[in-house]
Amino acid sequence: MIELSDEKVLYAFDRTLEPALTVASGETVRIRTKDCFGNQVQKPTDELDEIDWNHINPATGPIYVEGAVAGGALKVSIDAIEFDGQTASCTGEGEGVCGDRFNAWSTHLCAIDGDELVWDDALRIPLNPMIGVIGVAPAGDAVNCGTPGSHGGNMDNTAITTGATLYFPVSVEGALFGCGDMHAAMGDGEISVSGAEAAGWATVTLTALPELSLPDPVIENATHWGVIASAESLDAAADRAVHEMVDLICDRTGRPADEVVMLLSLVADVQVCQMVDPEKTVRFMVPKYVLDVLGFSL
Repeated sequence: MIELSDEKVLYAFDRTLEPALTVASGETVRIRTKDCFGNQVQKPTDELDEIDWNHINPATGPIYVEGAVAGGALKVSIDAIEFDGQTASCTGEGEGVCGDRFNAWSTHLCAIDGDELVWDDALRIPLNPMIGVIGVAPAGDAVNCGTPGSHGGNMDNTAITTGATLYFPVSVEGALFGCGDMHAAMGDGEISVSGAEAAGWATVTLTALPELSLPDPVIENATHWGVIASAESLDAAADRAVHEMVDLICDRTGRPADEVVMLLSLVADVQVCQMVDPEKTVRFMVPKYVLDVLGFSL
């Protein structure tokens, strides 16, 4: 297995970046990632007003995947997520959903103990590992790692965890994949503007799918298929995700749209990923037991 250190990071997904690593299609890579603060918050006395805000939300990479071509897709299988022993969370003035309540930054550090996050002496939270920033280079201008879009980016999606597989639309040769901003726990919505931010290792398998064309990322896990969409509002993101999933099912199965829409209204779920970034992110998840009967395959 190849390992990639966090010495080479990107702060924007950008088609002009030089690869930190080149791999064959189907290669598995163990990637060292910094937390969203660039590992700048390590003790209670570390003030957010004093960190370098030009070095937040780093993603390790980019990784050039041989065989990935513009107009195709990149398959990313998440094989493992490992954390260091501590996390940091924050909120502050103008940040997140409740930023109107505060006039200063607040931070909270937690230890990781086995499969639990130690909030304080009385409360322990089960770990909910996920990768917050993950994606490929966009076709046009660079997109900072704090902003999600069709290329992926800061989707902050709790479904992006061990055992999940993502399919990204590729816009540039080699895809230029990167990931970072891992969370040991986070609720859907990420209302404070952070999860339990943690450094660690992400192990992924990267496979070029040059014949697959997608407008937005698609996610697959053991029980569901889904479309992930980002837009200026949650309403717009949900509308986009639903429409794209309907189109995908109709295209792959030949079923009429009215039948598919009525069926999805009974079995599928619109789920909020995050509502605090410059673009909001939603996933629309459809059970595999339904899609299997319809004859769906990507």
